[in-house]
Amino acid sequence: MSNALTVDDVLKMFRETSRLFQESQASWEKRHQETERATKEMAERAAIERSETERVLQIERAETERAFREVAESQKDTDRKIKEMSKNIERLGGRLGEFVEGLVAPACETLFAQCSIPVHSVSRRVHAKLPGGRNLEIDLLVDNTNVVVLVEVKSKLTVDDVRDHLTKLSQFKEFLPLYAHKKAIGAVAAMVIEENVCRFAISNGLFVIEQAGETLRMANDEQFQPRVW
Repeated sequence: MSNALTVDDVLKMFRETSRLFQESQASWEKRHQETERATKEMAERAAIERSETERVLQIERAETERAFREVAESQKDTDRKIKEMSKNIERLGGRLGEFVEGLVAPACETLFAQCSIPVHSVSRRVHAKLPGGRNLEIDLLVDNTNVVVLVEVKSKLTVDDVRDHLTKLSQFKEFLPLYAHKKAIGAVAAMVIEENVCRFAISNGLFVIEQAGETLRMANDEQFQPRVW
């Protein structure tokens, strides 16, 4: 039996090779088309996701801007209310100071008489000026022939208030020389005086008028000797 190839055998081989090549080409084209389709779908999804992300970001930016505007408006409103409240407190503080002065002034005659200081007159809100824009204000000026008492009146007394009053006492006769021949002494009065503030005032030679129930009294003891300016 001969193994030699015939023309038919060669033609069959060519036809089989052509068929396999065509099948391989068709398979490659199919895979290529599927790859292109998948790539296109991925690109479309990515575009949609980008669009959705941008839309969400735009909404978030708009919400953030709106929130900032609301906060800014709220802050403006809060600042306005605080400013109004501060003005009201300032006005109330002034009226409260006047109210306390109104309580202390009529009590001065009795309180200082108990300390052997007769009272001939009590003047409220005494003002004095010097060149250079210097000013002095005395809440209550208690006066007799030989002695003048400068009374500082507060709703709540602080150590700084006491220091300020000591400065007033040191400058008093410079501002009001008509009292130069009299002994000047000092006093502080308040509805609220903490113990340390009371001690500080007394240690600096001041009378301290404090509230005791519905009345006023001197916090100084009988041995107290006031400082004289």
